Parts: sequence; structure tokens; C-alpha cells
Amino acid sequence: MFATEENPAPDNPGSVFLEHRRTNPVVVAALSEDLIKSIGSSNSSSGRENENKAVKFKVRAVMTVRNKSKQDLKDTIVKHLDAFSEKIGRNVVLELISSTEIDPRTKEAKKSNQAVIKDWYKKSNVKAERVHYTTELLVDSTFGEAGAITVINHQNEFFLEYTIEGFASGPLHFPCNSWVQPVKHHSSPRIFFSNKPYLPSDTPVGLKALREKELKDLRGDGKGVRNLSDRVYDFDVYNDLGNPDKGSDFARPVLGRQIPYPRRCLTGRPPTDTDMHVESRVEKPLPVYVPRDEQFEESKTDTFSAGRLKAGLHNLIPSVKATISADNHDLYREGLLLKIGLQDELIKKLPLPTVVNTIQESSQRLLKYNTPKIVSKDKFAWLRDDEFARQTMAGINPVSIERLRVFPPVSNLDPQIYGSQPSALQEHHIAPHLHCMTVQQALEEKKLYIMDYHDVYLPFLDRINALDGRKAYATRTIFFLTPQGCLKPIAIELSLPHTGPTSRQKRVVTPPVDATSNWVWQLAKAHVCANDPGVHQLVNHWLRTHASMEPFILAAHRQMSAMHPIFKLLDPHMRYTLEINALARQNLINADGVIESCFTPGRYCMKMSAAAYRNHWRFDMKGLPADLIRRGMAEPDPTQPHGLKLLIEDYPYAADGLLIWSAIENWVGTYVNHYYPNSTLICNDRELQAWYSESINVGHADLREANWWPKLDNADDLISILTTIIWLASAQHAALNFGQYPYGGYVPNRPPLMRRLIPEKIPEYANFLADPQKYFLSALPSLLQATKFMAVVDTLSTHSPDEEYLGERQQPSIWSGDAEIIEAFYGFSAEIIRIEKEIEKRNQDPSLKNRCGAGVLPYELLAPSSEPGVTCRGVPNSVSI
Repeated sequence: MFATEENPAPDNPGSVFLEHRRTNPVVVAALSEDLIKSIGSSNSSSGRENENKAVKFKVRAVMTVRNKSKQDLKDTIVKHLDAFSEKIGRNVVLELISSTEIDPRTKEAKKSNQAVIKDWYKKSNVKAERVHYTTELLVDSTFGEAGAITVINHQNEFFLEYTIEGFASGPLHFPCNSWVQPVKHHSSPRIFFSNKPYLPSDTPVGLKALREKELKDLRGDGKGVRNLSDRVYDFDVYNDLGNPDKGSDFARPVLGRQIPYPRRCLTGRPPTDTDMHVESRVEKPLPVYVPRDEQFEESKTDTFSAGRLKAGLHNLIPSVKATISADNHDLYREGLLLKIGLQDELIKKLPLPTVVNTIQESSQRLLKYNTPKIVSKDKFAWLRDDEFARQTMAGINPVSIERLRVFPPVSNLDPQIYGSQPSALQEHHIAPHLHCMTVQQALEEKKLYIMDYHDVYLPFLDRINALDGRKAYATRTIFFLTPQGCLKPIAIELSLPHTGPTSRQKRVVTPPVDATSNWVWQLAKAHVCANDPGVHQLVNHWLRTHASMEPFILAAHRQMSAMHPIFKLLDPHMRYTLEINALARQNLINADGVIESCFTPGRYCMKMSAAAYRNHWRFDMKGLPADLIRRGMAEPDPTQPHGLKLLIEDYPYAADGLLIWSAIENWVGTYVNHYYPNSTLICNDRELQAWYSESINVGHADLREANWWPKLDNADDLISILTTIIWLASAQHAALNFGQYPYGGYVPNRPPLMRRLIPEKIPEYANFLADPQKYFLSALPSLLQATKFMAVVDTLSTHSPDEEYLGERQQPSIWSGDAEIIEAFYGFSAEIIRIEKEIEKRNQDPSLKNRCGAGVLPYELLAPSSEPGVTCRGVPNSVSI
């Protein structure tokens, strides 16, 4: 009979109570009426006669397994094999490990008996999302506290969410959330630790060896091809972006070997036939290796695959018109009309009948897009100068705007390589727009701002402009801060490489005064907007939040145990990042991938990203306050809660971001100070120090000698490092990612590339004068390029149904028993809710003209919560898409 509230177990250390919650998979409970005296005797030489008298208890374990919602033929066959395995006694086996007691005979932690899960095959056919399984274990009164559980799986892989156990001292949870592989793939038992966090120096004696073994298994040996079922975290360079076996046009340099770059997750694939230093590629739809637990869950996979199918459909329509329609709104209202019949040769070659059926059923509106938010409230907002300026502070790339400190602006390019690069901007270009100020007065009163893409693009311009269908400038845009607190563009400098004595290397375009200058001004703004997506995508989005975070994630799994309190803190902020980065290497940033196809730099995209990493990326400048001060957008102010004064008060990204930054910093500060009451603990924490050291010296090996890396000597250092990582993974990524379709889905607003320069010579200039609208539209991406780009950013802007947002945890029991940390986390969650309400309030304040007004989009990219889909809001915990 089980111990219950009505029938409590005896008061002794071996008793446990059954506490079975609907959401908690494994429960261990004592059978108080079924006491069994141990049989046999202990080793007489041990001198421990009391071992013979130890009383054993039956303990019931309840384990919850999440079923796959989709079963293929392979899964069905395996289930039948599972049934056969169960009949011959091969099943799922559990064993409980003591954290505090050592068996004097084995000199290892005490263990329960090995217990087999009951009715595995019978329940595996249950049509439910979660299925509970039970078994009984034997522990004795000298077992001590349970600290780990091992699982041996003789069946198909299954996902074990987490476990709970309840001894007399209270329930003890085992957070698993992992795929458990069969022994035919991985012979060693899986180890899961209880939810109690331990610094390495505090690890109970029974868990020390298991803690080391688990980390050793996760590191692997650095050899061999990784299987999809593996759980090995290791580093490699970016040597898989090109495919020289397809020809020289598909060869790309190795990033991290010839060119500095962060490291990525090693897959171990063999080299190409052409170049031994380049890893062979796995092309879609085949999966790229990431450790098994990093792979997307089913709902996430379905959401991503649906978007990728939409993007891939462009390969099926080679006959689409190559020019963009005069009425771009047709793409959203009517869809792209595809009159494709089954008689077409293209359709006959399709390998998948389901795709044929999809095309047949919806061929008239196959690529219909939702109307992007930027034109939902005002169809012509994108044409206005105020909207062009507003998006530098409230759009999808609000981290490039800087205060102008010197006029004219100065290039930092090496003159011995790129020649002298004096700016063409002069005082007479901007003086008429400064509200009766001189340029010097405007600088001193902090009224001038700049978006400077000169040094980013100029080293690549000659090669970019030699590509088919691409024409670009290196741009600088000067803004004036008006008395209303808004920016106004007052000059655009357009630079080309110096290719000859008569070439016009630089020109300045100012706000229009007539019809012709209006169209020239619109073209100049379009070129700025085409520069911006390249910097946004390759530097601020991909490099800053995706690529630079991967080394910290790999090192965390390799160097910090799941029991480590800092690993527990970081865990939700690492979710899905390795998988989305692997998919990006496969389909987005690879040779001839989506980014190269759709963005201005073309085949030089990743070289540009690597140049930004080498010349400008600094971890110590990636926290929000440090970044704002570096860009001259804020000054230190100890009277403010976050310690900063914004020079432009109505800077939506910064104003909302500082609220979130402060909330994260306070939460991390409470957490760190709880587990590290003095700095000595931080300095002596070998796992923590190994994580940070490996993140720098291996994960960012090309910059490891830089003197700007923060130290890790005390609590303040650790709080700053962790706050920066969590900020980058959550709010920074959200601000840069989830507005891509709402703002960029309307291509004229943010064209990812331009196909024509501003006309200067006959006959092109004559054609421009005769029909400037036609010329403008012909300079934008082709219809094929536009729709391909739109489909991709639509996918990247989509929240999946299983998204976990800032202030949420999927494992509420992760700190069970630690009241101070639980209270602190709930306080953090409450603060995030309060911030969301404050953001809503700001978006309704008519005095904040950058987020409220006629046709103005509210700034919601840092509003923490969201529904699934493309919402232009929501801050997930991690870089998850």
C-alpha cells in the first residue's frame, strides 16, 4: 500500500511520499508497509556490520515521456521491435544514485536496484502528447539523498521531459528535457541530476565522478563524423560555406583560418575532393548535425519548414517576369499569379507529388503575402523623409545611428591600401538645414547624427559593382535633431572607389528643391536603405547575436555541468541557437545562398561580416549601455535608474531597451550574489573559469589576444558578462529580427540591393528624365529577387507556437527548494510584465512622435510577449530563429 496523506509513511530517513503532479513525470514514493530487510551480508573485512541490518524500501518511480506527434514508417517498425524487446526483457531501465553515501564495497555512490519500466510497448501506442510510465526501485535506510538517476534505453529514442522524486525531506526534481538514445547507438547510461544546483567545490561526494563523466561525454574526442543522435559539443571554423567541387564560383574562404571569425559547432564531415581544408556540404532537405537536444522540436520544425517551402517555391518559377510591377501592392493583395499546369515540363520533373498537388490547387495565388506593417497604416509612408529618419531609431536596425562628433566625417580605412578618403561633405551642404546654427554649434549642442556605411562598403565596392545586377555606393547620411525630438536627413554622401582620373568618386545629395532633385533624392535614400540591410543582416544581426553567441553556448555545454547554477541560468537563453545557425550555414549564408542572392554584397557577404568582426566587434561594447555611450547616443547619469541619459529622449529602441537591460541586470545580480557571496568563490570555480576561458581562447580564438575582454575576478565582472549574453540572446536579437518582414517585406521601403546607380550620363540620364518612376522601379530588385527575399524574411520574422519569452521558464521546478531564487525570478517576471505595460503606454503618447502619430507604427519590437506568427513584437529568451 502506498504512503499517502491518509496513510503516512513511518518517520524514518528512508520514507518517501507519493507526489504525482499532472505535469511532473517521475515520482518516487516509499511503500511504508512493504519494508524488506536486505538479504546477504556485506564484506566482513569492511568492519561495517550495520550494513547487514539495513532496511530496504520499495520506491515507486513515475516517468513522463513525450510522444512524437508524427510517426513515419521507420517509427512504426521500431515500435514493433520494441514490443519484441520487451518480451525478452530488454526495456527501459532506471537506477537511482545517492549523492551523499558511498558503498564501502564498490567505493562508488550507493545505488538502488536496476528497475524496468512497466508496460512500455502497451503505452507507447497511447494517442496522447505525454505518457506516464511507472516502476519500483529498492533503496535502503542508509541510501541518503538521491542526487542522480541513470536511464538505459533498449527501445527507440524517446524524449524524457523531467522527473520528480519525493523523499521524507520533500520532493526532489530531476529536470531531464532530453532525447534518450537506445544502447545500440550509445551504450553508456544517460545521467540526469536532480534540480539542486552545486558549485564544483560543493558537489556531493556521490556525484563528483558522474559530474566529470557527463562533461567528458559532452566534449567528445574531436574525431569522426557526428551522427544526428550524438550529444557532442565541439568547435570548428566556418569551412562549410563554399563548395569548390561545384566550381570556382562556389569556392569561399575559410572563416576562422584565413580570416578571423567566431567558431561554430563541429560536424566532422569529410573534406571536399577539391580542397582538403573545406568541409563537404549537406544540402537541404538533409539535416545538418547539431547535438540531438539542440534540434528543433516538432512544432518549431513545422513552422520553419512551412516558411522554407514558401521560400523554395521560387525555384519552380523560372518564367516569372524579371521586373517589379509598378503596383507592388499586388504582391500582397492579389498574390503572385502563377498559371502553371501539370503539362509543364518543370512540373513533370518534380520528385514530390505533394508539391505538384499544392501547385495545382493554389496556382492562382501561390505566393500571396500578408501586407507588411510599414504600408498597412500609410501606403506612402516609406517615401517621406521623416519616416526614413524615424526607422534609424525605431526600425529593424536601430543600432547604426551615431552622434556626429567631427565634421566632415573621417574614414578609418588604411590610406596605404585604400588611398586618401576625404569626405565630400562640406558646410554649405548642411548649413541651410541647421535652424540658423553653424555646423560647430550643431556639433557642440549634439544636434548632428550620422549613419556611416562608408568604411564597411568601400573596400568591396569595385567587386560588388562588377557583379551582374548589382550597383552600390558606400554611403554616409547626416541627420539633424529637430526641436520636436525627431531626426531629419539633410545630406547623403555617395562614394565609389577611385577607378580613374575622370571618375566621379564622391557626390553629395541634399534634400530636393524641384522635381528632378526629388527623384535623385529618392534614389539616394534607396541606396542608403540598400546599404542598411547588408550591415543589419551581416554585422548587427548575424554576427552580433547569432555567430558571436555560438562559442559561449558550446563552451557552456562542454565546461559547465547541468548542476552548475550559472548553466541553469543560461540554459533557456541557449535554446535552438545551434540549430538555427546550422540551418543558416546550409541555406542562408552559404555560397549562392539566400543572403548572397538577395543582398548587395553578393558573394562578398561573409567577407564583409568577417571584416566587421576583425575591425569592430568587441564583446565589452555589446551591452546596451556601453553600446549607446560608444555611439554617442547616451551619457552617464547616476540619477537615472539605468545610469544613462539619452541624448534623444524619443529613441524607442534605447528607451525600451534600457528598461529590459535593467531588469535583466537586477535579476542576474540577485542570482550571482546568491551563489557567490564572495569573489574567492568565482576565482576558484574551475567550471565557470573554464567556460569563460574556452569561450574566448577557443570560440573567439582570433581575437583572444585583444586587451578589451572583461576579466572574471569578482561578482561585478560575472554580472556584466552574463547580462550582456542574456541581452544579446533575447532583447537585442528580438529588436533586430522580428521586424524584418513588417518593415522589409515591402521591398521599396528597404531594398536589399539596388541594380542601378544614380544616372549621370546620356542616354541613361535622358531615360531617367523621361520616366523617373520607371527608372526608380527598375533600380529596385527584380520581382524574382523581391519575392524570394520576402519569403525568407517572412520565415525569419515568425514566432513558433513553442516560443518561450523573456520572464518565462519551461521548467518552473528548476530552482525548487531555493525560495530566494524562486522569489527573485517571479520578481523578474513581474518586472517584464510591468515593462510591457509601460511600452504600451509610451506607444499611445502623442508627444513621442517616433512611435505615435498619424500612420506611425508603434514601437513593439521590445514588447516582451507575442502570439505565434509575424507580429512585429515579442522577446524570446534565445536566438531561436
